[in-house]
Amino acid sequence: MNNFGFGRLRLVNPYQVAFREAKSAVHAGEILERAEEYTTLAEAIHDCHLVVGTTSLGHRELQHPLRTVEYGARQIRKQLGSNRVALLFGSEKFGLSNEDLSYCQWLLRIGTKDSMNLGQAVAVCLYELTRKSTSAKPEKRKRAAAAELDRLTALLTEVLTESGYMHSTGVETRIRRLVRRLDLPAHDAEVWLGMLRQIQWKLSRERE
Repeated sequence: MNNFGFGRLRLVNPYQVAFREAKSAVHAGEILERAEEYTTLAEAIHDCHLVVGTTSLGHRELQHPLRTVEYGARQIRKQLGSNRVALLFGSEKFGLSNEDLSYCQWLLRIGTKDSMNLGQAVAVCLYELTRKSTSAKPEKRKRAAAAELDRLTALLTEVLTESGYMHSTGVETRIRRLVRRLDLPAHDAEVWLGMLRQIQWKLSRERE
């Protein structure tokens, strides 16, 4: 991160033994001292407008758009002028879980035969982000932040349950993925929230 000019590090439940040892890394001390720790992924990305996960594919069934690191980095650079972007990495051993990936709008993959270790993957992704590109023109629209998308996911889940449309449990993860694939601007997210609140109010009146 230090080599490529990035300084904002957020950690979700870091392994404290390794984290304390890492603080002695050359030139990385300040970044790690300022690192923000969170207990959940939702808290860590609450103010981010674009969340991009990283994956080595493996045998998992992906339900997100998948982009190469070269193309994905160009898309991310377009957002950096007007939106806060989170690039999400999993643990060295297991990577990101399906639950983690449900918080992402799309996924990024480095085109290697086998998976890379965490440090190598971070370095390649950040290198691509800092590479000069004439095609990456900043996008002006402001995206909905992750916290807004979480509110929309929760309200949509409630409305679908109250309407009788949704009967099975454990579907909130699928709804979260669906909402993030919509790629909503901040204004549109507020409109959807307003419509869903009106539907919920109407359903409550009918039950009285």
